[in-house]
Amino acid sequence: MSRAGKGLVEVRLAGRTMKIEHAWVGMDDPDAPLAIFLHEGLGSVALWKDWPARVCDAGGLRGLVYSREGYGASTPRPHDERWPPTFMHAEAQDALPALLAALGVAPRYWLVGHSDGGSIALIHAARFPERVAGVVAIAPHVMVEEVALASIARARDAWQSTDLPVRLGRYHADPASAFFGWNDAWLSPAFRDWSIEDMLGAVRCPVLAIQGTDDEYGTLAQVERIRDRVPSAVLLVLDGCGHSPHRDEPDALARAVTDFISRHELAPPPPGGLQ
Repeated sequence: MSRAGKGLVEVRLAGRTMKIEHAWVGMDDPDAPLAIFLHEGLGSVALWKDWPARVCDAGGLRGLVYSREGYGASTPRPHDERWPPTFMHAEAQDALPALLAALGVAPRYWLVGHSDGGSIALIHAARFPERVAGVVAIAPHVMVEEVALASIARARDAWQSTDLPVRLGRYHADPASAFFGWNDAWLSPAFRDWSIEDMLGAVRCPVLAIQGTDDEYGTLAQVERIRDRVPSAVLLVLDGCGHSPHRDEPDALARAVTDFISRHELAPPPPGGLQ
C-alpha cells in the first residue's frame, strides 16, 4: 500500500454507502509501521492540522488520518438521526473495519486516538486484539464524569450564543451534523451509564494513556482506570495541559508517541506471537 494524499473512499456499511474523507501522511513505505489517527468528538482530518504528519515524519511512520461519518468532508449525519449511547462501539467494531477493508489496510497497525477517538481505539483493540500493535489514548473516556457533561453542556450554549457554528464550518462541510451528533449523544440521559471499563481487560497490546491535569472534559480517573485494567498500560500525565495535548503540548506529545511506538516496534514479539 502506498500513500496517495487526500481523498474520499466509498464505504458500504449497514446497507448504505457513505464517503469517508481520509489522508495519508508520513512515510511512503509499505514496510513502515502504520499509525491510524482517530479524532475527537468535534474533530476531522483538517482539525488535526499538521500534527499527525509531524509525528509520522519524526517516527518514520506511515499515517492514516480520516474523518468519521458526520465529520469533515465525509458523508454528513442525517439531521433527524440521533446517535445512540453505543455510537463509539459501532465506530470501533463496524465502521473502522469497513474503512480499513475499503482502503486495503491489513492488520497490524497502531491506533492514536484523541478523546472519543481514544475510546474508539480502546474498544477496537479489545474487540480485535489480533489486529492492533498498540494504542495511544490521548484524553480518552472510559466512563462518564460530571466534568465532561458540564463542559459538553457549555459547548451547546456556545453553539447557540457565539460564532462556534462559523468556526466549525472551517473544518466540517456540515457543522451541525458534527456538533449535534456528538452533543446530543453525550447529553442524552441514557448516556450517563455509558462505560467501556468492562472491555479493557480484553486489550492485549501496549497502551500509552495520556491525560492533562487541566483537562476540562475528564480527570485523571480516566487513565488510572485504564492502568488498573490493562496490565500493559503506562500513563503520561501532562501538568497544566488541557483536553487537547496535540495543541497544548504538541512537541512533548509527539516525542512521547514516537518513543512509545519505536520502543515496542523494536522489542521482540511476546512468546507465542502477537496477542
